[in-house]
Amino acid sequence: MSLLEAIILGIIQGLTEFLPVSSSGHLELGKAILGLEAKEDVTFSVVVHGATVLSTIVIFWKDILGLLGGLGKKGWNDEKSFIGLLLVSSIPVVIIGLFFKDQVESLFNGNVLLVGGMLLFTGGLLAFTYYAPKEGGPVTLRSALIIGVAQAIAVVPGISRSGSTIATGLLLGVDKNKVARFSFLMVLIPIIGANAKDVVDGGIAESSVAALPLAAGFIAAFISGALACRWMIAIVTKGKLIYFALYCFAAGLVAIGAHYLG
Repeated sequence: MSLLEAIILGIIQGLTEFLPVSSSGHLELGKAILGLEAKEDVTFSVVVHGATVLSTIVIFWKDILGLLGGLGKKGWNDEKSFIGLLLVSSIPVVIIGLFFKDQVESLFNGNVLLVGGMLLFTGGLLAFTYYAPKEGGPVTLRSALIIGVAQAIAVVPGISRSGSTIATGLLLGVDKNKVARFSFLMVLIPIIGANAKDVVDGGIAESSVAALPLAAGFIAAFISGALACRWMIAIVTKGKLIYFALYCFAAGLVAIGAHYLG
């Protein structure tokens, strides 16, 4: 992987991790366009996902410190309740990661047709938020689990993690600001866990990606991720998801057309 390719893929990962257009789907399309083999990107995927985790921590550092501070207080409180909801939301994707890892990895094989179809699905889900309740409430145990299921389904390339979790939360009647905050914080647990597992399994050592492209990809993903995270919060608050629905429809049709036209 060249330096330029690493920067391009890093920017794609950073932007699309938070914008509701599927980071995994765009990485697959990016690799297909650049002619990269999927096996070359094992470590790269770990690194750029780690960069987006760091960007989330930077953007939400006050929230994270507040939650950690709540853990040190006696008795049950709002911080412990929120952390509990985050843990509940991670259960479905943890199950997928532990028991269906091979099946999930088999989907990341440059299948542009699959990505195109799933982008159309993401577009439809985002468009459907037009019918979401105008006034929302807090994240509940039920909504946290259902949003967690949406996150687990989003392991399929082409289905947006942020798009599916935010749209699901909105359709369940969760407040716009609350569901955006919950969606961005809930991703920390599975990504950190998946990265740690890959390191333990020796994925880093087996990579053929050079150190400089890895560093460039990390920096590109971190900067673009931080910008996209702030942008997405404003977009959800203003209820402008329809524009991303249209983008997903267009990108999905282009991907499907490219598959059949060769």
